[in-house]
Amino acid sequence: QVQLVESGGGSVQAGGSLILSCVASGLSFVSTCTGWFRQAPGKEREAVAVRGRDGLGDIAESVQGRFTISADIAANVLYLLMDSLKPEDSGMYYCAATSCAESGPPPLRDYQYDYWGQGTQVTVSS
Repeated sequence: QVQLVESGGGSVQAGGSLILSCVASGLSFVSTCTGWFRQAPGKEREAVAVRGRDGLGDIAESVQGRFTISADIAANVLYLLMDSLKPEDSGMYYCAATSCAESGPPPLRDYQYDYWGQGTQVTVSS
């Protein structure tokens, strides 16, 4: 049984930082693409950062230079380092994983991911 469990969300002021973690069980990050998605109230879920099996990935333009996705492959933990947070970064953040090719760009759409965590809330106040 696959489980993804996020943690690290919270309330911060604009300009602050947070580190989100996602611990996976029942699958291996060696053989999956992974990503962080977020959803704000009234908006569609969007990709924030995704990572391929080769470690390469993509970052949404809105968070480039502020957010970094990384992983501890041995421990099956995915991270999202978030700096210089803005109020528009607020939302529920989800960790996701799916089987994918050994190389090539990871999927960017939420429907392309098979496994999801329950989400962790991030609130940034101005």
